[in-house]
Amino acid sequence: MALRRHRPVPGFSLTMGFTLTYLSLIVLLPLAGMVVKTAGLSWGEFARTITDPRVIASYRLSFGASFVGALVNAVFGLLVAWVLVRYRFPGRKLVDVLVDLPFALPTAVAGISLTTIYSENGWIGRWLQLAGIRAAFTPLGVVIALTFVGLPFVVRTVQPVLEDLDLEVEEAASSLGAGRWQVFRRILLPAVLPSLVTGSTLAFARAVGEYGSVVFISGNMPMRTEIAPLLIITKLEQYDYAGATAIAVVMLAASFVLLLAINGLQQWSRRSTWA
Repeated sequence: MALRRHRPVPGFSLTMGFTLTYLSLIVLLPLAGMVVKTAGLSWGEFARTITDPRVIASYRLSFGASFVGALVNAVFGLLVAWVLVRYRFPGRKLVDVLVDLPFALPTAVAGISLTTIYSENGWIGRWLQLAGIRAAFTPLGVVIALTFVGLPFVVRTVQPVLEDLDLEVEEAASSLGAGRWQVFRRILLPAVLPSLVTGSTLAFARAVGEYGSVVFISGNMPMRTEIAPLLIITKLEQYDYAGATAIAVVMLAASFVLLLAINGLQQWSRRSTWA
């Protein structure tokens, strides 16, 4: 007599039904409503809205600053992950916890803190001012804020890969005469590159839609330091709902492309691991 298998959760049909219902209520229906609202515009109105010079400037700043922040996090996120994995020092666990601070800290609190520190009279801003560098209320301040919110994505993506690397491979390469740069370029970098690219892409995607930590330090000057999410809020306050959703649809399309890229990078990472 065949034994009947008992599963701890209901069958496929029921769980899939709950999954689709939940995703529809939380994700799909709000996004569909935004697209429907945008459909109230004609193609000409939609094109004029998303190609307005002020909107283009906000896209340029949002995507450009996010890209720069992702590049900075790719370098320093790898360095932070390397230090946390390969070295033992007093306060290491505290540093490891601080990496996740941008996840837990309210974005408005982060924005106020960064503005206070990098303003002309701030702890860091006053020294930058002496060097002729102004951070707060400039595009540089936007980059700083987006770098802050994106760092954990790179560190937490690269850190497990570094922990799984076998130190004996590096020691064998060194014993065969390979220098530090050769070990890094031929052994370490190929191993961590997929996860590094994935983490940087996640940081970029997170930064594109960031609002709270940027709105204070940017200064919100049109054509200069105004990000796309802020412009959406501005149009909503002016009751221009169609214009706000038009800008949001462009951001949604960019986010969707980023998600596809992230999934592709993850598959590439898995294939590289098993190869």
